[in-house]
Amino acid sequence: MNKSHRLRLPVIAAAVTASLVAAGCGSSSSSPGGSGGAAAASAPGITSTQILIGSHQPLTGPAAPGYSEIAPASNAYFQYVNAHGGVYGRKIKYTYLDDAYDPSKTTSVVHQLVLQNSVFAIFNGLGTPTHLAVVKYLNASKVPDLFIASGCDCWNNPAAYPYSFGWQLDYVREGKILGAYIKQHFPGKKIAYFYQNDEFGQDGVKGLDMEIPHSQVVARESYVPTNVNIAPQVTVLKGSGAQVVVSFAIPAFNALFKLTSLKLSYNPTLVASNVGTDPQTLGGLLEAFAKQGGATVNGNQLTQGIITDSYLPTLGNTGNSWIALFKKVHDTYDAKAPFDGNVLYGMAVAYTFVQAMLKAGKNPTRASVVKAIEGGLPPGASVAPYTYSMTDHQGVSGAYIGVIKNGALVQQGPVWTTDTTPTGPVTQFSGSQPAAPASGMP
Repeated sequence: MNKSHRLRLPVIAAAVTASLVAAGCGSSSSSPGGSGGAAAASAPGITSTQILIGSHQPLTGPAAPGYSEIAPASNAYFQYVNAHGGVYGRKIKYTYLDDAYDPSKTTSVVHQLVLQNSVFAIFNGLGTPTHLAVVKYLNASKVPDLFIASGCDCWNNPAAYPYSFGWQLDYVREGKILGAYIKQHFPGKKIAYFYQNDEFGQDGVKGLDMEIPHSQVVARESYVPTNVNIAPQVTVLKGSGAQVVVSFAIPAFNALFKLTSLKLSYNPTLVASNVGTDPQTLGGLLEAFAKQGGATVNGNQLTQGIITDSYLPTLGNTGNSWIALFKKVHDTYDAKAPFDGNVLYGMAVAYTFVQAMLKAGKNPTRASVVKAIEGGLPPGASVAPYTYSMTDHQGVSGAYIGVIKNGALVQQGPVWTTDTTPTGPVTQFSGSQPAAPASGMP
């Protein structure tokens, strides 16, 4: 397992604001799709040769392990697109700045990107607490806020946030899908929740409560990402007698939960949100944290049996055309990074951005890209359809259950879809995932 790229980053770093500017490379020889006049400057960040977009990302801080790989992976796919003709001949230039998962820094870097860099859009801004600090500003400024790297149900509010769109499976739906699995497979067991104390964790709990009988839930413990001492919470969970703990946590706090539980001789079945369970990231963190404490553990051993979910194909499914495409892009443009779930995520969401820009037209405006997404997009690498419409800005509608085995995610059963209402059923998806285009271009 290659963990060196990930673990060179401090887990809880001193707040140092760093900026990385990643420019697309390669030559453009032709324009995919479209017809009509020549490409021209049509909006802020759009010139005849370039599309400039920006993002806030946790390149340092508590969310950096694993998540710091996402923006470079997106940029790798953009470089692939640039080398294959770009978007109507324009190259994508992606500037992403470090906010250290600190909302006050998010505000600063996003203002910089909009006011100084004049980006066309903010793309895949990462984090629920961080992006909440800027969502009103972006919409007031009429800046497209595309494919936010957070499953908060709050982004799905076209009336208040007409320029904002989610992308990944939202946490309410995810909670319902995990909750339905727990209800079926752990009847009568004592269940407890461990969750981040903001809209991320709270939305997950909301979904869980829609499916899991309340009589089974014996404890609810939350954490804040600025306090790594979670021994008090784990002690309460152990004392409750919970046999299954459901976690809506970022990777560092799932690792802390596992190690703290180990110290307290507590070994419940762990069911955890996709957000915090990339096997390579989590296994690497477990080994690194244990080493800091003077112990040695096997990361694969400690992640064995964790139940989670995913809305993208498993990395082990090498016959899947999307995995083959993104592995090829990774090997060419991002080879120093591990090919893990974070890299897969970054490339998959970048593909969706290119889909949206192609649909927005040869000379796109900020309004035209919003209209393009509201008109619907094909699912791309997602195993379930998107929900996009004029009244729905959410994103992916479903996922399958997976179990971590020998350091890799293994799919268990079909894809499930649902909605965010208390009464909406969790139903088996009868469709199939479309194949990736042979060119790798939407």
